[in-house]
Amino acid sequence: MILIGQYDSPFVRRVAIAARLYGIAFEHRPWSTFGDAEKIAPFNPLRRVPTLVLDGGEALIESAMILDYLDELAGADKALIAPRGPQRRHALKICALAMGLGDKAVSLLYERVLRKEALTLWVERCEAQIGGVFSVLEKERAAVKTPYWFGERIGHADIAVACVLRLTREAHPGLFDAARYPALTAHAARCEELAPFQEIVQPLSPPKG
Repeated sequence: MILIGQYDSPFVRRVAIAARLYGIAFEHRPWSTFGDAEKIAPFNPLRRVPTLVLDGGEALIESAMILDYLDELAGADKALIAPRGPQRRHALKICALAMGLGDKAVSLLYERVLRKEALTLWVERCEAQIGGVFSVLEKERAAVKTPYWFGERIGHADIAVACVLRLTREAHPGLFDAARYPALTAHAARCEELAPFQEIVQPLSPPKG
């Protein structure tokens, strides 16, 4: 399998970390959606990452779709998310909030580096959305006393939140106050200490306007 995308993307990184935790081998092609868009296009006409190209040539797009496939390969006993029921829905909600936050953080980054004059209304909206998600995730994580969100074992929700926190703190350091979000800060630190997180990481390299 081939995983396309750079590891400074939380969407790509969460997929790669999950694959490593599952012991699923893949070839990594660190193509950029800006500099390498035409390389990505034959596999994904949206020219977006992550894209996972299977051995038979089929291409999977979007991190949630790719993780669903990896979960299937790993099997229900090893899957990093509950197979059904309230716990699965809760985990998917945490993942959706984290990925939504990631979308807004990336949009805000592009607004800053690609536009000569930032659109104030859009910036304020993105910042409000980011702050709102931080507050919800902080409250949720503070209420959990286990090492990870759903118990003793790391799951997709943990990975998604940690990956998005790293991007947001690098791209917009003024939007994340560790003192205000101690539970999220501790959560990110716990995850980033793990070998797959230390192996699969890349400093933020935003596009240039």
